[in-house]
Amino acid sequence: METKGTTYLGIDGGGTRCRARIEDENGRVLGEASSGPATTRIGFDRAWRSIMEATEAAAAQSELTREDFARMHAGIGLAGIGRRGAEAALKEIPHPFASVIFISDGLAACVGAHSGADGAIVVAGTGSVGVGLIGGSEIRIAGYGFPVSDEGSGADIGLQVVRLALRAADRRGELTPLLAEVLGAFDQDPYQAVAWSEEARATDYAAFAPTVMRHANQGDPVGRRIVERAADAIGDLLDLFLAKGIDRLALVGGLADAITPWLTPDLRARLRRPDADAAAGALLVARGRLDLRKLDPPKRETDHEQASKFRV
Repeated sequence: METKGTTYLGIDGGGTRCRARIEDENGRVLGEASSGPATTRIGFDRAWRSIMEATEAAAAQSELTREDFARMHAGIGLAGIGRRGAEAALKEIPHPFASVIFISDGLAACVGAHSGADGAIVVAGTGSVGVGLIGGSEIRIAGYGFPVSDEGSGADIGLQVVRLALRAADRRGELTPLLAEVLGAFDQDPYQAVAWSEEARATDYAAFAPTVMRHANQGDPVGRRIVERAADAIGDLLDLFLAKGIDRLALVGGLADAITPWLTPDLRARLRRPDADAAAGALLVARGRLDLRKLDPPKRETDHEQASKFRV
């Protein structure tokens, strides 16, 4: 069928997958699809291929053709866009859309979670980051990328369990059911794990996170320690926003539901359910609902002030 007026595309490009959602002028969802990872850390060309694969699949659901893209405005939230030169490189890639606005996947999630209003989120997924939108300013905390940052993320959880599994293989630590299962993934051969690690990306490490969560919930002592450490890291990010007087907080990302029960009761009570997801936030940007011309560049928390602890 022919396009009836202008359409809008929202992209949530993360370290594990890329989601595309297309809406018409009235906000009706026409199509939605997903593809593989879309983060600048896997390369700009590969990330763009994931974006277009998801977009074309969503367009097929919408009975839109590539010619219709010329009347489609795109908001693209992309992981790793804060890397030096990333946004400029992305803007050099030819695109078929009427317009394209690139933002970070964290900002897209924050805009979606609070419908464009001031507030903050902590993303707990393949990576982790804190993002706030306050009075026209974007504030980012952590999220410098795995393995130097992203504490409390799926990738970080996976890294911890692989390290401990290697220690257990050497009898330098206890061999629990969790660590036995992880070693089993490498045929009980530590050198196979080492060879794997030389090529493994954040998404590969994050694939172990559900296994860790399952064993932690079953009482595995190593699993519990790993998850408690991750919950503390996520809680620290929430604390920093609370210390700034921001009480509109949401926890989002693929690990959000799994990690929430491990937070302190006070932090759990302060969380609100997100209004919508990152794709919805990207759609708001595509529709011009967020004036990016007035949005200050992201501010980083570079002081060494201790976060106020809202713990019980």
